[in-house]
Amino acid sequence: MGTDSGADRPNGSALVTGGTGFLGLHTCQYLVDNGWDVVAFDRVPFTEEDDVSGIEYVEGDVRDEDAVRGVIDRFEPDVVVHAAAALPLWDADTIREVTIDGTRSVLWAAEEAGVDRVVYISSTAVYGVHEEHPITESSPLDGVGPYGNAKVQAEKLCGDFRRRGLCVPILRPKTFIGPQRLGVFQVLFDWVESGANIPLVGWGDNEYQLMHVHDLVRAIELVSTDDPERVDDTFNVGATEYATMKADFQALIDHAGTGKRVVGTPALVTVAALRILDELNLSPLYPWIYETAHHDSYVSIEKLRGLGWEPEYSNTEALIDTYDWYLDHYEPSEASDTGLDHRVAWDQGALALVKRVFQAF
Repeated sequence: MGTDSGADRPNGSALVTGGTGFLGLHTCQYLVDNGWDVVAFDRVPFTEEDDVSGIEYVEGDVRDEDAVRGVIDRFEPDVVVHAAAALPLWDADTIREVTIDGTRSVLWAAEEAGVDRVVYISSTAVYGVHEEHPITESSPLDGVGPYGNAKVQAEKLCGDFRRRGLCVPILRPKTFIGPQRLGVFQVLFDWVESGANIPLVGWGDNEYQLMHVHDLVRAIELVSTDDPERVDDTFNVGATEYATMKADFQALIDHAGTGKRVVGTPALVTVAALRILDELNLSPLYPWIYETAHHDSYVSIEKLRGLGWEPEYSNTEALIDTYDWYLDHYEPSEASDTGLDHRVAWDQGALALVKRVFQAF
């Protein structure tokens, strides 16, 4: 795939780290469909069910700079999309190694090989919980826990390499969903499909912005191809159409046609109960989820829209599209790697018993 194959790849070539994960898979598929040559770099291969036509897979770990440099030297990509990440339920050491050390490895290898740009996929978790909304790219950073703090540190590394001359667009997406997304959303979809009422942390009057993964990969392609002077910056990404958490989740239940409803709860009591279950390893919900779910959480995306990007999905459309995929494709199996991958179902633990209560009324 080197630089001599331009006639065969009208939009260029890309190396996607974390390429077999939820975001990585969608990124690879979207770029291939739009005329890119694509290499997926990850520790684990694609599954048999994945549509990987036109995608080359190379096994490797982003923490291994020699391995990263090797795949870059071999394929000579025009852009590296650095999507590899350790999720919040991983242990703190692994989160630090993958998110910080892995990002450093990718940036060093890309710079030494003369890659034009590296797109870094960060997270709005770098903001923590803010009282003032919408949150903008210039809002203070206050990463909560090992995951949020590691993302902040990784962004600082990106800034260092920018100053050295490498083009490093940073995207800070809201929680993104879509086909193949399981994880914590599989818990929600299981409850909806089972005809249970859906309890919230708090009363659900807070505005909570989500987004569809399709809109995120469109943003990734934009910052991979636009003028470097325009995109060598940091951009929030999210839906423009979203309501309260109660309204958006009720729209999903109404779509499912179960006749059930969203049930608000006292936030302090619910958070305390979830903390106890978490400490006892009886719940798949990690602190970032239950500690923030009752707060407003939405960001301004005007900066990215200024580049001509517009989201195509609202919150409810993203939820419904993901739920419909779940109904058509998900086959229950014994959960594994709970919390370590967005593409696997998580063991509900004690929440499976709680579900029975909410099915009963």
